[in-house]
Amino acid sequence: MNEEIQIPREEENANIARVQALISQDALLKALLEAAVNQAMLVERERHLKVQPHQRSPERTGYANGFKPRTLKSRVGTLNLLLPQTRGGEEPFYPTVLQRYQRTEQALLLTMGEMWVKGVSTRKVGEVLEQLCGCNVSAEQVSRAAKVLDSELEQWRNRALEHPVCVLQLDAIYINARIGGVVRKVATLIALGVDEKGQRSILGVSTALSEAEVHWRGFLDSLVKRGLHGVRYAVSDDHKGLRNALAAVLPTVPWNRCHAHLMRNLLDNCPRKELLPTLVGEVRRVLQAPDLAHAQEALKKLITSYQEKYPDLADWLQANIPEGFAVLQWPEPLRKRLRTSNLCERLNREIRRRTRLIGVFPSTTSLLRLVGTLLMHQDQAWADAPIYLNPDILKSHLSNKQP
Repeated sequence: MNEEIQIPREEENANIARVQALISQDALLKALLEAAVNQAMLVERERHLKVQPHQRSPERTGYANGFKPRTLKSRVGTLNLLLPQTRGGEEPFYPTVLQRYQRTEQALLLTMGEMWVKGVSTRKVGEVLEQLCGCNVSAEQVSRAAKVLDSELEQWRNRALEHPVCVLQLDAIYINARIGGVVRKVATLIALGVDEKGQRSILGVSTALSEAEVHWRGFLDSLVKRGLHGVRYAVSDDHKGLRNALAAVLPTVPWNRCHAHLMRNLLDNCPRKELLPTLVGEVRRVLQAPDLAHAQEALKKLITSYQEKYPDLADWLQANIPEGFAVLQWPEPLRKRLRTSNLCERLNREIRRRTRLIGVFPSTTSLLRLVGTLLMHQDQAWADAPIYLNPDILKSHLSNKQP
């Protein structure tokens, strides 16, 4: 039997503080603990019966007989467990996992916290099961436990999108992961939405080798298959693969180039540094015009003013600035939050903060586990947060527009 883990007091307190800082709420850790304890009890029942599920053996000492609900108090709240039952056999079965959990609870919490931070690695799952069971567990048992721990996340990632999504934001973040033994920057594709009530939600997340059209197209197709509908407006950066995919999958949806990205691109195309403050102010006034007609007129004058002295800049303005005009079709009070993909950008910063602790993920599966868990947590937080867009203004605007 494995010995109880002993951790020096100072190190223990430091580790607890670190895990608590990384896990802002106990709900995710509680769900992992429930799944781990339930799986450890199943492993112990298998050992008691001397057979695995659906296996025939002359050594069998009894039969599985369902489950009995059981609660267990812990540092992260009451765990709702399913106590395995047996029938037949000479010796009664009662899992010793519960006693081991209470003896090593703090060490287990630290291990589970690290397991969550690292994307629920198979190795960490094995360590938790062995500590709970007091004996070695097989690779097959570890694999089954990891799948159970992933099931909640998988259900969330593939859930049906039942409500209309009127605003769609798309972005990608690159994270290091090993693919075939080689460290590569993996594109993590993320879709956010705002429904007709002005509420934010995370629609989906996926990993791909790049932001090529084929990958964005597959991601958008998966959203449509899950029920994405009602989209009236999309905003993102001007990545060619993303734009082409949007045009192919959602051809009737107006697309707006993120104004923040547009202004950054402007900096790269300004011919003289001393001209930059004036140019930025002029372009900003164009993008913040009261309506489309005024914006087009202001842009025409701006292009004319630079045409003779800076023809390359004038050509760039003519080709790129109109891509930020789609937002002008929306009521002015809503434009501040619709003109950029800053909602995605803020989410990406939080993901970078968490993934930076790991450096390189051992696989894309591990990467998706952690990022998906972070996004699921954020999605749940948004469900209880204040609305993102004024629902009255939004409803009035949508009712006056044809889908």
